[in-house]
Amino acid sequence: MTHLIATFFYVGHMRPAPGTWGSLAALPAAWVIYIIAGPWGLVAGAVLSYVLGVWATGVETKGKDNHDPSEIVIDEVCGQWIALLPVAFGAASAGVAITALWPGWIAAFALFRLFDITKWGPIGWADRMHGPTGVMLDDVIAGIFAAIGVIGLAGLAHWGFVTQVNPA
Repeated sequence: MTHLIATFFYVGHMRPAPGTWGSLAALPAAWVIYIIAGPWGLVAGAVLSYVLGVWATGVETKGKDNHDPSEIVIDEVCGQWIALLPVAFGAASAGVAITALWPGWIAAFALFRLFDITKWGPIGWADRMHGPTGVMLDDVIAGIFAAIGVIGLAGLAHWGFVTQVNPA
């Protein structure tokens, strides 16, 4: 069971770039969660994936030298879901299908991967914790940074649209 969770239903065994595959697999899963339970369901999914991820990662890496093997991608799933939260709440607030906000999906994916790969600032600090919490926490922080970026880009896009429609 822990391997199924840690690899997000074996997606973590896909090559190359299992982390990117994990992030990609998180997208349709997020859509399904949103359709079933709305944006708060996605919040619950992120929290649950974090809790289960810490547990599963701990079991999967116990007694091993590698604290963060590449096949563990539940951390990417959790972070990607966090990055998508502004899109989910934006769609719910506007009363539109979450897929109508497709630029937000692209931004959330691209920004999350950027922050997860580069590990700037506190993301790198969390990654250096060398334990199950660190494995999960660096992606949570990357997801939060990506979510902030999504909000900023949405603001810029809407501001640009408004100024084009209603020039001063």
